[in-house]
Amino acid sequence: MNDPFIELSNVTLQYGGGTLALAQTDLRIPQGDFVALVGPSGCGKSTILKLVAGLLKPSSGGVVVAKREVVMAGTGPGAQAVGGSAAKVRIGLAFQNPTMLPWLTIRENVMIPLKIVEPFRQDWAKKKKGEYADRADALLAQVGLKGFGDKRPWQLSGGMLQRASLCRALVHEPQLLLLDEPFGALDQFTREELWAILQSLWMKQRPTVLLVTHDLRESAFLANRIAVMSARPGRILEEREVPFDRPRTLEMSYSPEFATLVQQLRMRIAHARTPVEGDSSETVPALNLVKVTA
Repeated sequence: MNDPFIELSNVTLQYGGGTLALAQTDLRIPQGDFVALVGPSGCGKSTILKLVAGLLKPSSGGVVVAKREVVMAGTGPGAQAVGGSAAKVRIGLAFQNPTMLPWLTIRENVMIPLKIVEPFRQDWAKKKKGEYADRADALLAQVGLKGFGDKRPWQLSGGMLQRASLCRALVHEPQLLLLDEPFGALDQFTREELWAILQSLWMKQRPTVLLVTHDLRESAFLANRIAVMSARPGRILEEREVPFDRPRTLEMSYSPEFATLVQQLRMRIAHARTPVEGDSSETVPALNLVKVTA
C-alpha cells in the first residue's frame, strides 16, 4: 500500500458515561482510494468518520491525515481544514439528510463551500456570480439537475436534494470526501442511480473517500476496499479488496461473483455479532473471486 493519506493507529474512543464505542482500531487509506466501512448498527462506523474529520478526539491512539495529526476542529464540518490549523486539507461531507438551507436557491446551497473554504473564499466577492456559479451549474448538470439551480430546496424531491448535496460536497474540489449513509433514506431505484453518479464523479476528481453504509451492495459497487467492523465496541475485523473493474454497472451487481462478495460480507458481519466466548475474531472462509469487467 502507498503512504497513507489517512491513518488510524491503535485508536480507541470511550464516551464520558463509560461506553467504549471504539476498541483498538487501525486503518490505512492511501490518497485517492475509496474505502467503505460496513458493520452492525452502533459499531462505530460514524465514530471513525468523525475522528477523521476532527469532530471527535480519540481516547487513545492517533489519527493522522496528510501526515499531520488531527486535533479537534474549531471550524466545524466542511471547513477548509481537518484538525484546524494542524492539517490544511479541504474536506467535503454528505450525510443522509442533505440539510439544504431553505432560504437559498439550489445553486447558492451548492456554492456554500466556495464562500467559506480557502483558497476560494478570498475570491468569493468577484467570482460568485460568474466562475463560481458556472462551476455549481456544471456539477448540477453532471448529476441530472441542469436547469434546477434557481429552484428552492422545497421544490425538489429527496433524490434531487441528495444529488445537490453531492455537488455541494464536491464543488470545492476536496482532497477528502466523507460520506455518512448519504443514500440511506432513498428508494432503491434512486439509490442505485446515485451510485453510478457518485462513481463517475469520483473517477473524474479522485478525492480520497471514506463511506459509511449499511448497504453491502452499495459498498461493493462503490468502494475499492471494504472494512468490516464488529459490534460495539467496534473495531475493524478485516478488509476486503473489491475485484471488479470500473466503471461498474448495475448489471454487474447481479452477477454471481458480486452476489458472492455481498453474501460473504453479510456472513462475516452476522458471525461477528455472536462471537464465540473468548474469541471475537473468528473468520469465515476466504473469498475466491474472479475479476469481473464491465
